[in-house]
Amino acid sequence: MPEKADVRKKSKRSIWLSGAVMGVLLTVVSVLASGYMVEATNTDTFCVSCHVMKPFQTSWKESKHGGMNSKGFQAQCVDCHLPHGSFVEYLTAKAVTGVSDVVNNMLIDPYTYDWAGAADRNRTKFTYDNACRKCHVNLLPKEISKGGLIAHRDYLRGDSGKKCASCHEHVGHKNMRIHTKEYFATKK
Repeated sequence: MPEKADVRKKSKRSIWLSGAVMGVLLTVVSVLASGYMVEATNTDTFCVSCHVMKPFQTSWKESKHGGMNSKGFQAQCVDCHLPHGSFVEYLTAKAVTGVSDVVNNMLIDPYTYDWAGAADRNRTKFTYDNACRKCHVNLLPKEISKGGLIAHRDYLRGDSGKKCASCHEHVGHKNMRIHTKEYFATKK
């Protein structure tokens, strides 16, 4: 009798050990795969894999954020269009935005969609202040205009109730309206 009990204990122990090893392996694979996926989906190349994003990439490449600046700096889509708070906030926004983009690509007709109106209505929802402030740390440089000084001073005090994209409407995408109109008119 004791032999059967020992066999059962060993069997339960080996099942538990096998499960634990599999769990650890799956966790490691998941972490590595998710890290790879986060990195792989952080580029403009990935973002424009949906054809509706091509005119936005064109307008971005013509802007200062797309590399047309004296330093040659080039921000990626996620540098402006995802929050730079906590890692959980970043991943949550990335997942929600990604799913929303896929669903919208299936539901909207890009040739009749009001891209300019959508940008006007939603720009402060998909351009995050903490993303802007990650690079633009000094909002009161010496060469700022008087109007810019007053606007930024009120923003920094929290008196304006505005977000960066409220005033800087088309920053990051030069001539976006023109590019979307031309792109979708020629693709009909």
